Amino acid sequence: MHILHIDCSPREQSHSRNLSAAIVARLFAAHPGASVTRRDLGRHPIPHAEAAYAGALAAPGNPDAGAATRLSDELIGEIEAAGTLVIGTPMNNFTVPSVLKAWIDQVLRIGRTIGTTPTGEKTGLLRDKPVFIGIASGGVFAGEHARQPDFLIPYLTAAFACVGLTSLRFYPLQATAFLDEARLAANQKALLAALDVTGIGAPER
Repeated sequence: MHILHIDCSPREQSHSRNLSAAIVARLFAAHPGASVTRRDLGRHPIPHAEAAYAGALAAPGNPDAGAATRLSDELIGEIEAAGTLVIGTPMNNFTVPSVLKAWIDQVLRIGRTIGTTPTGEKTGLLRDKPVFIGIASGGVFAGEHARQPDFLIPYLTAAFACVGLTSLRFYPLQATAFLDEARLAANQKALLAALDVTGIGAPER
């Protein structure tokens, strides 16, 4: 098994980093021969899409398109090489942080990861694989006690579906701004108790 591990928080000891690391550790425990590619968007953010990239998508036959899409090709290649994705992200202002949005803008690409039907519907071109998403939120956005909107889970569900990734599993660690560390540790333990990695195979690298 090869894992693509992505973190989005700029803080070294953030709750989302701890949660994604715990998920990766569980995957390694179930598959001792696993390998990992690390993409730390929080500490090493990628640039937002620029004019040259937009131009390359609008005119794919342009001889300069290869240089403009080099980063996009690299990021998409990391997804294709992985059998499993693990993403740790905070919820920022009800949705994904900008560093994760910048990554998504590079991997959602018509003709490369997204196809279209004659009627204009989008179809995913990537092979489906498990995507584990650990979310840290200062507030409460899910469950019967939700007190704020959630534009993160619906957005990621729709965005990943566009490229063919539909096996998403969300693990929200909520109320990090209000609960003490002991309670948060207990809540994370409960989330991980529901984490089933036994059915994940060892796909080609």
